[in-house]
Amino acid sequence: MASSATFLLSPSSNLFYKPRLYSTSQTLLFRKPISIKASTTYLESSSNISVVDKPLNPSKIGNWKWKHQDESVNIYYEEHKNENENKPCKNILMIPTISDVSTVEEWREVAKDIVQRDASNVNWKATIVDWPGMGYSDRPKIDYNADVMENFLVQFMNSSDSPLQHSDDELVIFGGGHAATLALRAVKKGLVKTSAIAAVAPTWAGPLPIVFGRDSNMESRYGMLRGTLRAPAVGWMMYNMLVSNEKSIQSQYKSHVYANAENVTPEIIESRYALTKRKGARYAPAAFLTGLLDPVKSREEFLELFTGLEGKTPVLVISTSGSPKRSKAEMDALRGAKGVSKFLELPGALLPQEEYPAVVAEELYAFLQDHFEPM
Repeated sequence: MASSATFLLSPSSNLFYKPRLYSTSQTLLFRKPISIKASTTYLESSSNISVVDKPLNPSKIGNWKWKHQDESVNIYYEEHKNENENKPCKNILMIPTISDVSTVEEWREVAKDIVQRDASNVNWKATIVDWPGMGYSDRPKIDYNADVMENFLVQFMNSSDSPLQHSDDELVIFGGGHAATLALRAVKKGLVKTSAIAAVAPTWAGPLPIVFGRDSNMESRYGMLRGTLRAPAVGWMMYNMLVSNEKSIQSQYKSHVYANAENVTPEIIESRYALTKRKGARYAPAAFLTGLLDPVKSREEFLELFTGLEGKTPVLVISTSGSPKRSKAEMDALRGAKGVSKFLELPGALLPQEEYPAVVAEELYAFLQDHFEPM
């Protein structure tokens, strides 16, 4: 037997922000519904990429158990630290940008750079964690939304068995994209404590809502797309067509994820493609694409997150010169905004911490020195 589904999708097949038009073999358009047929015997990939096989050099890698309803979800994390035991240790939590290929890898070079610096009175330890449903963490078929991701972040920071359990109130958060905004939301609510936040290329609207809005008609279409992507057979077929192929990933990175297409290497594409083949890979990205992981619903709410930290928490915002037009407009709205202690524009697009790690690390370290390493 074969099952079929007909639905309408946007001209954007990217799970990062900037819309890009593809050939009709890669893109399903709102204007012309098509029928997709897939055998009910189509099997979901059970590929489970071994982290041990990847080139790693953190001080520690591990899995932490996140409790979500009746499930226990393995969460992958890495610790990078200076082995000098003669200075007090302060902690940084680095959170990857949410996307279809979100991974701790994007922060590794920045983490290594910062922790290896010879600070006068402190050792920095960086913990990088993968979101549930993304990276090397488990990807269960749960109903992902912004509240679920916030709950994960709160548990990871506050639980007694968390890798951060020995952190004091001077824990610093570095987040990219939606991750930064989710962290700001949790801090503003008083759910977590932090002594400073750096928001790197911060975003708040998913790929479809930022282009097509959120009226009832569009929300209905997003729901249809989301349901289809989560379906057992046709979902994997569509996910493979839109996301899980090397040409699509390469196109995304060269067009708007990186500012310089020459910085996109075959190794990066191979690594990200492998992530899209992990079991359950499509569930969280389906929520991101259709706006369910958006921390706020408007620019006004976005700005309010920063305003709420005015005079309470130092906040560094790093915008990028090569971001897609719509994303950059939201970043630039933070220039001079209340609650933003310092605003910088650096080279890069949506992943400056990975494309230009030395430049980003330099500014992040200067931010740390300003607030935690007095001369």
